[in-house]
Amino acid sequence: MLKTQRNDACWCGSGLKYKKCHLEKADLLLAYARRGYVVPPRGLIKSPEAIQGIKRSAVITRGILDEMTRLIQPGVTTRELDDWAMAYTLQNGGIPAPLGYRGFPKGICTSINQVLCHGIPDETKLKSGDIINIDVTTILDGYYSDASRMYTVGAVSPDAQRLVDCTKEALAIGVQAVTPYQPFNVIGEKIEAYATAQGYSVSKTFGGHGIGLAFHEEPFVCHFKMNEPGMIMVPGMVFTIEPILNQGDEACDILQDGWTAVTVDGGLSAQWEHTVVITETGVAVIV
Repeated sequence: MLKTQRNDACWCGSGLKYKKCHLEKADLLLAYARRGYVVPPRGLIKSPEAIQGIKRSAVITRGILDEMTRLIQPGVTTRELDDWAMAYTLQNGGIPAPLGYRGFPKGICTSINQVLCHGIPDETKLKSGDIINIDVTTILDGYYSDASRMYTVGAVSPDAQRLVDCTKEALAIGVQAVTPYQPFNVIGEKIEAYATAQGYSVSKTFGGHGIGLAFHEEPFVCHFKMNEPGMIMVPGMVFTIEPILNQGDEACDILQDGWTAVTVDGGLSAQWEHTVVITETGVAVIV
């Protein structure tokens, strides 16, 4: 591969010359590499065109999650929610990424109460007191966006509401931790410290991931403190932050359907998720 020269257009697609763009950060990344950190390959840096494509996809994802506030109520089945989301996605030119992914049979994930994630929509009727996570991933013109939110059904217990609220705050803390040219590990460190202080455990089985040109890309984004160096955050990287907080043990079991993850102790679980992009000055939430 030919080396990018100082006056060449920068490989990231910014439109600037290499000397005015990523060259000035090359020494910093090299210093991290010498300390054992992973410098992201150029393939993980999204071009401005790709970022715009991901944002267009996110319009559909956001539209579904917004409408769920109205649709979710006692007596509604998770299959009905999936049917509506499928129709909305197709009407807007998108494709539901989960459908058929490694055999997943539905277009969204619906995770109720003790389900950490990957709940499969079926004939289960929502009832007052439930908490439910809706996880939506949309493909539009080849670009992927991914987000999830928690919803409360009718009147929920104070403990359930607190878990939902604290998990949302854990996501916000994770997003705030994103800093260009710093290790990804700071995200998980901040999230776990907050969750522990609130009396919750953080799932170590599931994490965030790169996204944009495929459903799951590198890196894997941990939501707990890691001891190894990990990867460095570089502007143009697009990934999800999606902490799962549990009332009790962080461990989970996978049901016979091969997807649904449930708490081992039957405690409640909650998850919130954003797709974000690293900017030169910080981070921007895409959806």
